[in-house]
Amino acid sequence: MNDFLAARSQMALSLGFHIIYACIGMVMPFFMAIAHYKWLRTNNIVYRNITKAWSKGVAIFFATGAVSGTVLSFELGLLWPGFMKHAGPIFGMPFSLEGTAFFIEAIALGFFLYGWDKLNKWFHWFTGIVVGVSGLASGILVVSANAWMNSPAGFEYVNGEYINIDPISAMFNGAWFSQALHMTLAAFAATGFAVAGVHALMILRKKNEVFHAKAFRIAIVFGAIAALLQPVSGDISAKDVTKRQPAKLAAMEALFKTETAAPLIIGGIPDEETQTVKYKIELPGMLSFLAHGDFTHEVTGLDKIPKENHPPVMVTHFAFQIMVGIGSFLVLLALIYFISLKKKSWYNRKWFLRLFVVAIPLGFIAVEAGWVVTEVGRQPWIIYNVLRTADAVTPMPGIVYSFYMFTVIYLSLTAVVIYLLRRQIQMVPVLYDKKDSTQPAVN
Repeated sequence: MNDFLAARSQMALSLGFHIIYACIGMVMPFFMAIAHYKWLRTNNIVYRNITKAWSKGVAIFFATGAVSGTVLSFELGLLWPGFMKHAGPIFGMPFSLEGTAFFIEAIALGFFLYGWDKLNKWFHWFTGIVVGVSGLASGILVVSANAWMNSPAGFEYVNGEYINIDPISAMFNGAWFSQALHMTLAAFAATGFAVAGVHALMILRKKNEVFHAKAFRIAIVFGAIAALLQPVSGDISAKDVTKRQPAKLAAMEALFKTETAAPLIIGGIPDEETQTVKYKIELPGMLSFLAHGDFTHEVTGLDKIPKENHPPVMVTHFAFQIMVGIGSFLVLLALIYFISLKKKSWYNRKWFLRLFVVAIPLGFIAVEAGWVVTEVGRQPWIIYNVLRTADAVTPMPGIVYSFYMFTVIYLSLTAVVIYLLRRQIQMVPVLYDKKDSTQPAVN
């Protein structure tokens, strides 16, 4: 492994771990706020206990997200000085605002965690809302910075110099809305199904069923609604990629040759040498329709793009297929859940609960695959059509050892998180009032 590959691998590793912590940290406060609201309105102690249990999970992921996010910030400067030298003054605004949002989130979380029975009950609930809103704002601002790398704006590039810098235009670049919407819905879908799946598993094991049934219902509503909306945001993103990054779209669909009535490829193994795709299923004209709203419209293939600007096709294509496949499965699960609202007997069926247990990791796998599409599909550019990734990497030697060290650190951090969460889940039946087992169900 050379230093360039090591730098890219370390950045991918850091982002891959951080995005999971960040998704859960920005979404779970909303679950917590709904449970808290139900406690205040119904005085049902089960909802208070759900709120307290989830608040501990929020605290765990806030801490790990803060650590991993800080590491990412340093890595931008240490691994990619060529990038930060030019890009820092242009897209620094969303990062500075993200720091402000993070600061507000930390204060609000402190009020919430330590404000039980000390603050006005509705002000206390409001601080939980602030945690969620500020966390969501942090995520959107960071995605805005990434969107700028895919759709650079807010400057003029003349003779190798960046002039006439406009940070507002850079922050609200052409891709920020589609990426922020897609990422936000993905975070809600992944976290919603993961949390619901954990509670479904506890119901299957006959552990404190009243507690877990109510928690399941809150989480799955968020996850299911987000999953059903995700194809809409996916369509918006696909059309944006078609317009701004035709090479990425061609790699996503393994479209080696420009075609009219271009087919949508399902599955398949791309061969970049022969420019063919083996074992594929084709839906004629569907790619043209999804990209341009016209079944016969021409779609640009990799043959119209210089070879030195081609993204890695196999990785991008496989990641895209994984993301879409899992997203489709979660849409099916969402529909099954909403049908179950009428067929209430399904809640007592093991097959129904097992479906959601299977879905625990799937949303996060789709999130990871989506980020692979975004980042690998942009290669060889770190700033699309402006600065190549190879020209931005640090000249410092020995990056490979840094990559190995950070791999150990992140694996250790993940082990600690899993231990803490497992301990928290196991403690739920005894952590709070034992009235949970006798409290009448109040919806």
